[in-house]
Amino acid sequence: MPSFTEQHPGVDPHSPPETVGFTLNHSMLRVKDPERSLRFYSHVFGMRVLRRLDFEELNFSLYFLAHLEDSDEVPENTAERTVWTFSRRGVLELTHNWGTEEQADFAYHDGNAEPQGFGHICFSVPSLNAAVDWLDENGVEYVKRPEQGKMQNVAFVKDPDGYWIEIIEPALMASTGM
Repeated sequence: MPSFTEQHPGVDPHSPPETVGFTLNHSMLRVKDPERSLRFYSHVFGMRVLRRLDFEELNFSLYFLAHLEDSDEVPENTAERTVWTFSRRGVLELTHNWGTEEQADFAYHDGNAEPQGFGHICFSVPSLNAAVDWLDENGVEYVKRPEQGKMQNVAFVKDPDGYWIEIIEPALMASTGM
């Protein structure tokens, strides 16, 4: 097991052997209107729905999205695809509580308004300039463009529910936070 980690107060210098195989699978965002959010994440960010799970007795649905590579072999059997979905990395779960789409004044807290909590999700892109052009073509709302503010080469946009999405090009991040 790799032992590298930056050392900071509070960091355990050794990963407990009991954690071997632990993988961050997904992060969840609650969405008001799944059709609008699925359109946004599938078109603007190229994600695909790996699995939808409906919980009729609890009145909600879960949509698990991720990027797929040409080499990914997605199981056709739904039980096998469910296991496969929960074994991946970098999955976004959109949770829809039924009926919220019909409530005109309904909105989730985006985590950036007071009191602050959750901040954002992040997509790394091969070219920040090309990504900005694509986001502009699709009328995506910006919180911050790459040339604005003190953090250059980083963009923040909003999804349909107002959640912030950071956009970075890894090659431009080398001197960030120095």
